[in-house]
Amino acid sequence: MNPTLRISALAVALWLALPVQAVPLNDTGVTWSGHATSGNATTCDPAHPAGQDCHYGRDAAAHAGTLTKTGGSTPNNGIANGFDYTKISNSGHPLPESATLGSGPDDWACTRDNVNGLIWEVKTTSGLRSQDHTYTWYDSASPDGNPGTENGGTCETPGRCDTEKYVADVNTLGLCGHSDWRMPTVRELEEIGDLGRMNPAIDPAFFPNTPSSSFWSGSPIAIISSFAWRVVFDRGVLSTSNRDESRHVRLVRAGP
Repeated sequence: MNPTLRISALAVALWLALPVQAVPLNDTGVTWSGHATSGNATTCDPAHPAGQDCHYGRDAAAHAGTLTKTGGSTPNNGIANGFDYTKISNSGHPLPESATLGSGPDDWACTRDNVNGLIWEVKTTSGLRSQDHTYTWYDSASPDGNPGTENGGTCETPGRCDTEKYVADVNTLGLCGHSDWRMPTVRELEEIGDLGRMNPAIDPAFFPNTPSSSFWSGSPIAIISSFAWRVVFDRGVLSTSNRDESRHVRLVRAGP
């Protein structure tokens, strides 16, 4: 068997073994349909075969105008989708969609997912939370006994370039008025992937400065103790990596 196919098959098997998430789920963001002979459309074409993702769930309800939202999201190809986000200030308060990123108490710094209540760090162009920084996966309390690799990335402060130290530094900062930030589970990280987009596969208005590359989750792979889960945001797909590899990080916390 081709080694790449073997790894992919293992990744799928491991994904199926992950615990089921018992909270409301986002839809995929796929608002278009496809056909084997004519290819993909830019809309959910009723002439295409039935049973396609765009006909179901929050995305379909948003397109039909029957979905009530607390916040907003960016349409795909002009078509409304089911994501529902609110911008949150450095001081922890909801902001209008027109708010811009900044360091002031009333400037935008985080995004709340109104579907599942999680609050996400928003990346910046410089400083501690820069989009350019990368980290190796490290958890001194990892349940499999393998903590990973310390300080193997490239970040603002030399000696602090692993996931555990980044969590500690953001909590010291008190981002958006809280100090309970953590690494997301792989299920949580998948939830903000917008599969109706590419490069990056995420809402551009509520998650700017997102590289089209891999972001670590905090989820280890128990049967391969040197690996952990990641999501690749060029297409929003799930994958795995050795913990000594340097990847991007986006932290999360439970709301409110």
